[in-house]
Amino acid sequence: MKLTDSYGRTINYLRLSVTDRCNMRCFYCMPAEGVVSKGHAAVLSYEELLLIAEAAVDIGIEKIRITGGEPLVRTGITGFLGRLSRISGLRHLALTTNGLMLPGMAAELWNAGVQRLNVSLDSLDPEVFYRITRGGSLSRVIDGLEAAEMAGFPPPKINVVIMRGINDREIISFAEMTRKNGNSVRFIEYMPVVKEEGWQRFCISGDEILSRISENYQLEQVERMPFSGPSRDFRIPGAAGTIGIITAVSGHFCSECNRIRVTSTGEAKGCLFADQKTDLIPWLRPPDHDGLTNVLKGIVRGKPDRHGISKEGYEHSNFAMAQVGG
Repeated sequence: MKLTDSYGRTINYLRLSVTDRCNMRCFYCMPAEGVVSKGHAAVLSYEELLLIAEAAVDIGIEKIRITGGEPLVRTGITGFLGRLSRISGLRHLALTTNGLMLPGMAAELWNAGVQRLNVSLDSLDPEVFYRITRGGSLSRVIDGLEAAEMAGFPPPKINVVIMRGINDREIISFAEMTRKNGNSVRFIEYMPVVKEEGWQRFCISGDEILSRISENYQLEQVERMPFSGPSRDFRIPGAAGTIGIITAVSGHFCSECNRIRVTSTGEAKGCLFADQKTDLIPWLRPPDHDGLTNVLKGIVRGKPDRHGISKEGYEHSNFAMAQVGG
C-alpha cells in the first residue's frame, strides 16, 4: 500500500521516540539540567508503542527509526526492538543513538533485528566533543562504533550538526571517514529549536560544506535510495561511504520529506517544526487499532507543505529536540 500526503509525497517512514531522557546534554538539543520529567505514566508503554508501529505499517509505513532522547537508556529496549522487527510488512528497522552504550549493547541490538545504526557524533576532538555534549566521552563512542561493526552492523551512519566556530574545522576529517572507515556521514545544518539571540552565527550552509570538501576531494552525486529522506548524497570516488547534506535552513528539503513522527508521550506530528500535534492517547488507552490507523492517516493528510525556518528566523514554538525525537 502506497501512503501519500496531500502534496503527493510518499510517506513511508516513522520516527518513533521511546524516551525523552538522555545520558548526554548536547547544548543544541536540550538544557544543561535536562528536560522536565513527564513521569512514568505519561510515557508510552512498549505495548502502546508496538500498537502505533503496527498501525503505521498497516497504512503503508515501511521504515521505522527508534529515537529518543537516548533510546538505549530505556530498560528493556532490546526486547521491544525484537518485537518490532517481527512486524509483517516492516522492511527496515533502524535506531539512532549517541553511542555511549553501544560497547555493551551492540550485539544485543543486532540480534534483536535492528538493521542499521545512526550515531550522533559532532566532533572527533575529545575536548570539543566534551564541550558540545557537556561531559560526553568521545573514546566511549568510538569504542561503540567498533563494537557495532564487530556485532555485524554495516559501518554506522554518522550524524554531524555542523556549527561555525565550534566544529566546522573538522568537516574534512569527517569526510575522510567515508574513505577510511566506510561510514556514511550526514552533515546537518544547525537548526534553532529555542529562542537564542544570534543563532544564525552557528549556521553553515550545505553549499559551503560541499565547497570545503570539494577543495580536497572530487565529489559525485549519489542516486537517492527509497528511504533516503531529505539528504542530498555524494561520494568521494572509491569511498565505501557517502556524504549527505541536510539543508534545513539554507535550502528547504520539505518537498522530499517522507516521514511522520511520534513522541514518547504519544504526540504525533507531521513535521518536526510544526506546532500542530495530535495526542494518540485516546486510541491507546484503551487500545483501538482501527481508530489509530485512521488518526495516523489524518496526520499524513495534514502534513504541512514545508516548515517555517529560514536564515531570517523561524515560526515554531520552542522545544527541546530530545522531547520530540529529532
